[in-house]
Amino acid sequence: MGAKDVEKAIEKKHNVVGQSVLRRDGLGHVTGKTVFIDDLKFPGMLHLKMVRSPLHHAKIKGIDFSEAEKTPGFVKALTYKDVPKNIYTILCLIGVGPDDEPVLAQDRVRFKGEQIAAILAESEEAALEAAAKVKLDLEELPAVFDMEEALKPGAPIVTDWGTNYFVYEGHHCRRVRYGDVEKGFAEADFIVEERYSTSPIEHAPTETTACVAKPEPDGRITVYTNTQAIFFSLDNAALILQVPFNKLHFVGGTVGGGFGGKVDVITEPIAALAAMKTGRPVKYKYSRSEEMQVSSTRSAWIIYIKDGVTKDGRIIARQVTSYADAGAYNRHTPYAVTKHAANAAGPYAIPNVSIDVHCVYTNRQPTSAFRGFGVTMASFALEVQMDKIAETVGLDPWEIRLINAYRNGDIKPHRKVTEDATLVETIQAAAELVGHELPDHLKAMNSWDRNGGKHG
Repeated sequence: MGAKDVEKAIEKKHNVVGQSVLRRDGLGHVTGKTVFIDDLKFPGMLHLKMVRSPLHHAKIKGIDFSEAEKTPGFVKALTYKDVPKNIYTILCLIGVGPDDEPVLAQDRVRFKGEQIAAILAESEEAALEAAAKVKLDLEELPAVFDMEEALKPGAPIVTDWGTNYFVYEGHHCRRVRYGDVEKGFAEADFIVEERYSTSPIEHAPTETTACVAKPEPDGRITVYTNTQAIFFSLDNAALILQVPFNKLHFVGGTVGGGFGGKVDVITEPIAALAAMKTGRPVKYKYSRSEEMQVSSTRSAWIIYIKDGVTKDGRIIARQVTSYADAGAYNRHTPYAVTKHAANAAGPYAIPNVSIDVHCVYTNRQPTSAFRGFGVTMASFALEVQMDKIAETVGLDPWEIRLINAYRNGDIKPHRKVTEDATLVETIQAAAELVGHELPDHLKAMNSWDRNGGKHG
């Protein structure tokens, strides 16, 4: 192969970078030909609607289906007794437990809108009517909605294990310790402290969460779903249904907007169970109000940051205490807390770091994945904090970041070596793009040598 052949091969391999590439599904979207889950229809298909808790926290004392069963088109009701393994196993595949959320509530509901019973009917309208006629006998319990209140003695307990926090290796929070933060504060010229908070955010996809489960002649169940994680969803559904993995065939497609919200495996197991129980296809889709009120959101966070800073702008101590609102159940929040703890010091070389991140349970709807969950909130708080440090010390915010930016070879607080950082170069390029002229000593910085001087 000659030099020109190599050049052509390289050009062919990198034929996307720097070019405008049409979306594979774009034409179908704009011409109305894309098939979404709600477009799927099969002969004899049933519709599934949920009986949901009207209370934030309550004991379930009884359920009366007698009036619902009289609804024209009513076919069947499912309760926790029908679910082979009535517990979501969302995080068990990555070794995070305990599994805590029932597929259908058994003796207690922990958030408003929690699934209690599934109603199957010949039409969506009949399913809605029958679900509305189900009578619930609930004993309301005290509820807690504020994270810091939930951790106080005497707060209503949300979980089965008796605390309103997740336990990490025997600790009440995810902890990171590096250096001696108190010593760093004692040596600092300035102490900068602030509290930051974010609210829950709904993903608001154009297409609501939905699936259709269809029995096949060979005994398998085909599940058409707009999940973002098709094999993750299949594995979890099989564990809940207690069937071999090859008993299920999951078919993905256009997600219709996900952003992290369509990885919770809430609709597929119960729809597949309903198909198995009736021998008929079953559609389960969220209404727009359900999508807004009961699908998982991005967590609310409270983040306290205390920094010790020298006169020349070096951060020599950083203490972060964060609280993530998991809502009533785990979903993905314990994992988000671990991600947050790993990033809570930011992309900065700080010799003394102490991080405590709490996964807190409240009687709010469960929270879960949402585009950089755990990390995005840390970045927001940290970068506002960096601006406050710059103002306190009297330095340019660009310079504060360049002074403290980690370099290749730096050890992060969680004991990982920084590799291929390029943060300094990225900041320099950003300054150039926005027309911010950096002084020569900042232009000379690089990611290999903290003392300056161009690499190589």
